[in-house]
Amino acid sequence: MRRLYTPMLGRTAVGLSAILLAGCASVSSDGGLNDVSSLTQSRIGQAAHFKKDSSNSDAEIQALLAKPLTAESSVQIALLNNAALKVSFAELGVAEADFVQASRMRNPSFSFGRVSGGGDAEIDRSVVFDIAGLLTLPARTRIEHGRFEQAKLQAAAQAVQLAADTRRAYFTAVAAAQSAAFAEQVRGAAEASSELAESMAKVGNWSKLDQARERAFYQDAMTQLARTRHEAIASREQLIRLLGLWGAQQEFTLPDRLPDLPSQPQQMNNAEAQAMSQRLDVLAARRDTEATASALGLTKTTAFINVFDAGYANKSTTGLPRENGYQVSLELPVFDWGGAKVARAEALYMQSVHRTTDTAVRARSEVREAYSSYRTTYDIARHYRDDVVPLRKKISDEVLLRYNGMLASVFELLADSREQLMSVNTAIETQRDFWIAETKLQTAINGGSNTDTRTMP
Repeated sequence: MRRLYTPMLGRTAVGLSAILLAGCASVSSDGGLNDVSSLTQSRIGQAAHFKKDSSNSDAEIQALLAKPLTAESSVQIALLNNAALKVSFAELGVAEADFVQASRMRNPSFSFGRVSGGGDAEIDRSVVFDIAGLLTLPARTRIEHGRFEQAKLQAAAQAVQLAADTRRAYFTAVAAAQSAAFAEQVRGAAEASSELAESMAKVGNWSKLDQARERAFYQDAMTQLARTRHEAIASREQLIRLLGLWGAQQEFTLPDRLPDLPSQPQQMNNAEAQAMSQRLDVLAARRDTEATASALGLTKTTAFINVFDAGYANKSTTGLPRENGYQVSLELPVFDWGGAKVARAEALYMQSVHRTTDTAVRARSEVREAYSSYRTTYDIARHYRDDVVPLRKKISDEVLLRYNGMLASVFELLADSREQLMSVNTAIETQRDFWIAETKLQTAINGGSNTDTRTMP
């Protein structure tokens, strides 16, 4: 330590510290959630709100549950009530706290020493400030601000992903309930056919082989009904978990059927470019690269010397006038020249660059794949709606006419009825697949994968 004496440095340091403290960032009232809501609103048409007053949210949720759920109202409930999303929002507070902390200087240190003997006393006093922290304050603030913005993007991505998961669960639950209803009709037709075959076999008008076939079909229908009922319960429970419901809230009503197909499918146009400009995981990866680049520059700047303290000091000795001056303390690079820190920062930067490239490549590919699935499921669902189901109905009408004209047996009529019901059930599945594919396409463009793009410290 080297000590020189000047009367001005103490007052200068104190004044500079006051100016810096006045310009420090502070914790915001919303914790960044307003920006998250805006990001979510622009991508899924609904804002994500974290309301501290749960009574208002509960009243809004009850009003939505009082009506048959739609895909949009399900998403709205999930954004209000999903506990995992609230955890993600709470993480924003950590990122903002780091940002605010980075904008503030380290507290000055005060030292006091007294030595006495032989009737004399010597008193040393000093106030030391972190000059290295002062010089790097703008860079550190800029880095943590970038991290905070990245955290907002990640929280918005969680909200968009929750909305997509909720829509998929909703369409799956509605389709499963609809399929279970049709499975009950198939079971009824199979039971009637089996009972009729048994009655005719008793009077000798039906062979044991044909009777066994009808009985086997009835057993298969019972198994299928049990399976579809479980799928209806499981898909409903999945929706309940995403909505965060419990108790009496679970008694909500779903519509009897899925929404109709749109008249025309969407065109891809510039979907890839759109994904690159607004997909949240891509934007978060870019933010991470920018922050890591800034951190690399700061590391290179402070690699040689990263401890530099200076401050005001005075000394009082019995019988002598007070002496004023300053003291300077810095780290001598004797054993550590900072090469390892720079190498680590460079590795983290390259890691971030490659992660951003990988995210962009996957994003483009996922958009193309999602659009292919969207168009394929749309064409199949429309084919079943416009061709297969009407054709099955036409066949059923013809069989009924033949039965009324005594040209077809009752078993032919029942068998045709079963086939028609199964084709309708397949049409339900294709319609469900389309709406799920449409949800995946929107997520591929606006949201992104569940990959976390943050760099570990």
